[in-house]
Amino acid sequence: MPITSISKDTTALTLTVIADYDVSVERLYQAWSDPRQLEKFWGPETWPATFTRHDMSVGGRSHYFMTGPQGERTPNAYWEFLKIDEPSVIEVINGFALDDYSPDPASSPMRMTFNFNPTPSGSRFTGITHYASLEAMEEMLNMGMLEGMKSALGQMDAVLEST
Repeated sequence: MPITSISKDTTALTLTVIADYDVSVERLYQAWSDPRQLEKFWGPETWPATFTRHDMSVGGRSHYFMTGPQGERTPNAYWEFLKIDEPSVIEVINGFALDDYSPDPASSPMRMTFNFNPTPSGSRFTGITHYASLEAMEEMLNMGMLEGMKSALGQMDAVLEST
């Protein structure tokens, strides 16, 4: 498994996941920027994502949902792109959405920063999730976000070997 560390900071309201891969930064970034590749790893292994929109530009949005092993669906979700610095940074607001993919006012969105840096043997992914409050952080962790991130990043090697 490529994950090298996971840290939770309840004071800074962040969850940081670091993973190392034996591919170039450009290849790792490509996996995160291509919706068809994202579908192969974003979400837990048994709950793959389907991206119905992917406008990867500052101010653009991605729309997605996840489907479980029995065909059940998660609520809709979105990414709103805040920063794109190819091939080193993608920053998004990630939140649950209503049927029309507008933000669900009943949920608290998260700001996620995905950093891609070269290493002597390939590249390093550092994902930092920023929560609006301790309650929002605890809610997402109780929903299985940490396990979902572990599962998602654990699928990356197979995605990076393909294409």
